Amino acid sequence: MTLFHDRMGKALNLNQAINKILIRIDNIILDLELMLLRLIGSFPSHLVRIFFYKATGIKIGQGSTIHMRCNFFYPRNIAIGSDTIIGDHAFLDGRDKLEIGNHVDIASQVLIYNSQHDVNSADFHAVTAKVKIEDYVFIGPRVIILPGVTIGFGAVVAAGAVVTKNVPALSVVAGVPAEKIGERKNKNPRYRLGRARLFQ
Repeated sequence: MTLFHDRMGKALNLNQAINKILIRIDNIILDLELMLLRLIGSFPSHLVRIFFYKATGIKIGQGSTIHMRCNFFYPRNIAIGSDTIIGDHAFLDGRDKLEIGNHVDIASQVLIYNSQHDVNSADFHAVTAKVKIEDYVFIGPRVIILPGVTIGFGAVVAAGAVVTKNVPALSVVAGVPAEKIGERKNKNPRYRLGRARLFQ
């Protein structure tokens, strides 16, 4: 008689069961860390938030700002460049690598995912893929970026778009799914994004 079974009813030996228990404990610790980050995300001071975000392993470049109530998953896999702004209520997924470049402007309520379920698998397991956002990209409000996407240098993603594939450099995309609708006229952006609002 087998004492242990996984959530699909598959029999587990003792070593497999112990491994599952250790993974569960690790997930509980992660959930506590994410809850604390969520609380810190409501604190009205950029400096305090950045300090704690860096302490959990998020790499954040000089002069970058993360506005209030940003949510994270696996913060240690997230890297944000210099002079980048992340809007309020954004979601940054670190279940695979998430690289955000320099001088990137990400508006409010943007959702960036690098993990999703395989809907065709028998166990509905998760699959992951890196997301990369290159320098001088602008991402409008309520955009959703899905796993495995690279958004090229200087590209613009219009509000509400769902990005399912790579976005070429300096292109403007919009829609569900996002498709190219134009090109950015400034082919050599060199601006700085400026000072963040104090209590946002």
